[in-house]
Amino acid sequence: MQDPQLNLTGEIVTVRPEHSIDTIQHLPNYVGISQMTAGASGISMNIVVIPPAAKAQPHYHQGFETAIYLLKGEVQTFYGENLSKSCTNQAGDFIFIPAGVPHQPVNLSPDTEAIALVARNDANEQESVRVYAAQATVLA
Repeated sequence: MQDPQLNLTGEIVTVRPEHSIDTIQHLPNYVGISQMTAGASGISMNIVVIPPAAKAQPHYHQGFETAIYLLKGEVQTFYGENLSKSCTNQAGDFIFIPAGVPHQPVNLSPDTEAIALVARNDANEQESVRVYAAQATVLA
């Protein structure tokens, strides 16, 4: 009996993004895997670049979790209610952000970009992104 989950007709898709896209987070994003680029139905994976001393627009992902692997740099992420908490991560760290948690990553280097591989259980990539307006934003 053949496994009903077996897919003998599926195709492997390769994506080589040549240009970054503008995002709601205001960071350069190289979309790798998404519904649009690869026909994905439940995952996206991108490279996000945080320029030197730059920060993202405070935001959250409505209904979707985020997994990050920091490839290069040191990033402080403000998160939670009014962005009142923070954690600092460096290259080689895996980071998990639960669905709906407001956050704002900040590149701590004044002269080197930070680069992260970001995966989300949202194939539409930017569809679940919502701007977060903190009452007393730490880094307005």
